Amino acid sequence: MPKKHLGQNFLRDEAVLQRIIESSSLSTDDLVLEIGPGEGVLTERLAEHAKKVIAIEIDGDLIGNLRDKFKDDPSVRIINKDILKMNLPEFIAKEFKDGKYKLIANIPYYITSPIIRLFLETKLPPTEMILMVQKEVAERIVAKPGSMSILAVSVQYYAQAELLFDVDAESFYPIPEVDSAVIRIKPEARSRNRDEAKKFFRVVKAGFSSKRKTLSNNLSSSFCLNKKEVDEKLKSAGLSPIQRAQELNIEDWERLASIF
Repeated sequence: MPKKHLGQNFLRDEAVLQRIIESSSLSTDDLVLEIGPGEGVLTERLAEHAKKVIAIEIDGDLIGNLRDKFKDDPSVRIINKDILKMNLPEFIAKEFKDGKYKLIANIPYYITSPIIRLFLETKLPPTEMILMVQKEVAERIVAKPGSMSILAVSVQYYAQAELLFDVDAESFYPIPEVDSAVIRIKPEARSRNRDEAKKFFRVVKAGFSSKRKTLSNNLSSSFCLNKKEVDEKLKSAGLSPIQRAQELNIEDWERLASIF
């Protein structure tokens, strides 16, 4: 039985599975990492198109069936671990020698943000991620200036993100209370300096500290600076003191991070 506390909703729609495979553009040279294989239906299709699939499943009750299902397929490896507790850089370096792999998964919705952040911030991020996530979260991730959030900034700072297609709740068992969507996240080729990222997100969090307040007020109160001084800094970055955090793009935040 699916376990609610692990966010288990198993994908059963063949048409959706096919669209995920098509969106992944897999070749026989591709190495794939899957998180939360569940019953192994996506794993099975990934193995038909990729060179190697490593599937990490936290639920020990599912491992036996998964290993039985793929016991005659040397291209599939099943691992019973919690992805959030693994030494990810060490694991990736060991399993994917050249550091090139794709992350393709129907991930548990309650750990969507931690998983995306984990793979974007690691030293060896995937060449791309094709992920099934809650529709509302997908829309937030791909948001444009005017509707930005900390989540959108956090993803778009490291990668290009796009919503590929929506998925009805009826495509799963048990049927979840929300609709889903498949997104593509493609990390930038350049790596981000850890110290620069820390400063960047300190400013971003300050800017978003109060949704109802202007950027000027939030930065002023967060950094204990005179409002007039903050307004001058905003103007030097080409921004208006009355703008709000959700209106800024990544380049705007990068300018602010260098100024503050």
